Amino acid sequence: MQILITSPNKNNFQIKITAAFFFINERLNTNLLSINFNETHYIQFTTKNKPKTHIKITYDNKQITTISNIKFLGIYINDTINWKYHIEYILPKLSAVCYAMRIIKPYVSLEMLKTVYYSKCNSIINYGLPFWGTSLHSKKIFRLQKWIVIIMVGCRKVSCRNLFRKLKILPLMSQYILSLTMFIKKNKNQFTINSEI
Repeated sequence: MQILITSPNKNNFQIKITAAFFFINERLNTNLLSINFNETHYIQFTTKNKPKTHIKITYDNKQITTISNIKFLGIYINDTINWKYHIEYILPKLSAVCYAMRIIKPYVSLEMLKTVYYSKCNSIINYGLPFWGTSLHSKKIFRLQKWIVIIMVGCRKVSCRNLFRKLKILPLMSQYILSLTMFIKKNKNQFTINSEI
């Protein structure tokens, strides 16, 4: 269960969090459930320029600890939302795809390599891309994507732009733009149009 509580000041936040825990505890008790305080944590989201404020969250004489990052629906989120942890999490997966491509390249056709690319590499890259796609750390993902494309074609030190076109594979930034466009099209009723302002 996840709860998002926002507040500009610390005292108001403390009141909101206490009310939220009281409400959740009541709902859980009616279903004969309880909060596991060993597995209950909170993240205080901040910017690099703004220091964290010390918040002590207690409920029923038990303290809820703070953590700096958490895995939520397969995506690592950290307190500064810079996506470093998530990208570090998917880099080994893409490295494994890179290794697999190198191993199977002599034995399969280019079409089969594209199938492997789309089933393994592309699925890893696309998951959560609208969130982490513009992170500074995403350059590491793009480098690995380029290596995988170079391995697929069997070239050395050549401009990857033409290789992406030849294979009809979208580079990371193009995939990011496509995923945002698809998200906006799918959820267009959630956005305000300029004529409505």
